[in-house]
Amino acid sequence: MADHYEALGVSRTATQDEIKKAYRKLARELHPDVNSDTASQERFKSVTHAYEVLSSPESRRDYDMGGQNAFGGSNFDFGDIFGSFFGNGQRGPKSRVERGQDALLRVELTLQEVVFGADKTLEVDTAVLCETCHGSCCQPGTAPTVCDICRGAGQIQRQVRSLLGNVMTSAACGSCRGYGQLISSPCVDCRGQGRVRARRDIELKVPAGVEDGLRLQLSSQGEVGFGGGPNGDLYVDIVVRQDDVFGRSGDDLTCTLEVPLHDAVLGSVAKIETFDGEQTVEIHAGQQTGDVITLKGKGVTHLRNSGRGDLRVMVQVLTPTKLDSKQKELFKALAALRSQEQSRLVKQSHGFFARGKGRG
Repeated sequence: MADHYEALGVSRTATQDEIKKAYRKLARELHPDVNSDTASQERFKSVTHAYEVLSSPESRRDYDMGGQNAFGGSNFDFGDIFGSFFGNGQRGPKSRVERGQDALLRVELTLQEVVFGADKTLEVDTAVLCETCHGSCCQPGTAPTVCDICRGAGQIQRQVRSLLGNVMTSAACGSCRGYGQLISSPCVDCRGQGRVRARRDIELKVPAGVEDGLRLQLSSQGEVGFGGGPNGDLYVDIVVRQDDVFGRSGDDLTCTLEVPLHDAVLGSVAKIETFDGEQTVEIHAGQQTGDVITLKGKGVTHLRNSGRGDLRVMVQVLTPTKLDSKQKELFKALAALRSQEQSRLVKQSHGFFARGKGRG
């Protein structure tokens, strides 16, 4: 087999740019559209194959280490062969325009923001459309030119010998890399990519009622694609910070209200601060620890329906631990008046733990 470096007329230490220039020069001279004689066509095939091998750093490395085969590498399988025969399914030049990648962000919310919803401004570092070339990848005032090697087809076809006999193979043009066009004056601001990195703000309206771990999708808010292609999507994961006072059970809010013993015995009215401002909680005479007082419509807004859940206030009666002498005498007098009451076990269906079942 002819040496690929000799076929291109370059040294073994030639740079990739020197190899590319040598191939383009020879391809113009030997292309079948210019020279129809058999010798030129055969040499064109040899030159093109040599360029395919040496233009890729990986296949060039394999070749320099002694791997020589018709497909430019030392290892191949029948999938590689058939892909080469039929062009890997590609017809015509490929587009430079690609869809941008999706992005994922996390947003932390307070429980109050979950209850009512919130407007957030997200600052993201992403790819945006190049304002200089507007995605064309070319320096302003210039335009891509048709590849003079593949004549805009993006593919190079040649006839080669194989295990199946003489077949026509199709491969991406090494000069234009399959695009069918060359950009001789790429945009200096985006380096011919049609996009640049930048920080931008995205307005996010978080609906009321979202839950921790919920993922929101913002269509076309991801990065701009290569060549000014369409934006990908932006996904936002919701993280809800734990509140010091309130918890959540479904669309209900929960909290614990400590009630002094005398208020639990005689009844009272308590003022509590909620996400809806100050609310009044009525403590009935004889209120017990574990009792739940419900404030209707003061919970979390339903995510997919109108209305809100409730605020469930669990009572915790405070038993005094430090009494002065006068207070002790009063409790002793009360104990004497109620001496018929004794400590006792109760049935499970009537106890505190039974009442606590089902509470979130």
